[in-house]
Amino acid sequence: MKPVFRKISAKISNAAGTAYAFLGAVFVVLVWSFSGPLFNFSDTWQLVINTGTTIVTFLMVFLIQNTQNRDSKAVHLKLDELIRATKARDAFVDLEDLTDEELSQLDKEFHEIHDQQATGPVMKKLQKSIKIEHELRKTGNRYSVEKLNEIIKKITDY
Repeated sequence: MKPVFRKISAKISNAAGTAYAFLGAVFVVLVWSFSGPLFNFSDTWQLVINTGTTIVTFLMVFLIQNTQNRDSKAVHLKLDELIRATKARDAFVDLEDLTDEELSQLDKEFHEIHDQQATGPVMKKLQKSIKIEHELRKTGNRYSVEKLNEIIKKITDY
């Protein structure tokens, strides 16, 4: 059962992610929309699109999640192999098992390491953009243009 489901979910996920699938969905919605006057915009007419989209969405969630889980596992295994084959720290192999707080602390430590190592002009420019992005995330992106310019000025003055 598992190999069959894996193959089917991969094929459907790949097909659903194409421009043709999107155009097909747009076509279905257009046909449904233009058929409204023929059915006097009845409850049954509305129920058809609601039921259809609900069923398709429900099934696609499982198929896409299966594909995403497999892709994520493959990426983790590739990264684990790179860590194993290089002089990188083995402690990073199971980072996905850390708590959100531990991951946040590790992220902060890496930012500090990065800040210390950024010496060239390109690295300094990247560092500034990362600080701007960090400030925006911290504030929830609720700032006016003037406030954003103030944050950028503050960061570029470092």
